[in-house]
Amino acid sequence: MPTSSAGYDLGPLDPKRRAELARDLPAPVRHILFEHGTETPFCGGLLHEKREGDYCCVLCGLPLFRSADKFESGTGWPSFVAPFAPDHLKEITDYSHAMVRTEIRCARCDSHLGHVFPDGPPPTGLRYCLNSAALRFVPKEPPQLSR
Repeated sequence: MPTSSAGYDLGPLDPKRRAELARDLPAPVRHILFEHGTETPFCGGLLHEKREGDYCCVLCGLPLFRSADKFESGTGWPSFVAPFAPDHLKEITDYSHAMVRTEIRCARCDSHLGHVFPDGPPPTGLRYCLNSAALRFVPKEPPQLSR
């Protein structure tokens, strides 16, 4: 099994497992993940998420982005300056809609996530623009207090 730089399994999902994971997802989410759809701007459930935690692939659970790397881009989609680990994403040249863009997909399950653009803030200058529906937010657990 291939392992990521952050220690996660990057072995591809077999088609049967991918179908099992997708079975209970709502149709609009399947459209985004498998047909390269895009949710309406300013409508995604994670756009205004402010808690500390990780943003994971909604299908396979691979961590994709950290809350510390999220910023308000004003575009209407959750935006990040850097991925959780670079090898957790695949980049594909996208020629759709009469433009050239860089599509980002989950490296493990190949689900469409969004696009990356070279107009982000420092330190990377990149803007990873994501569909909320492609992500599951996992909040960081609060510290346990001793008694």
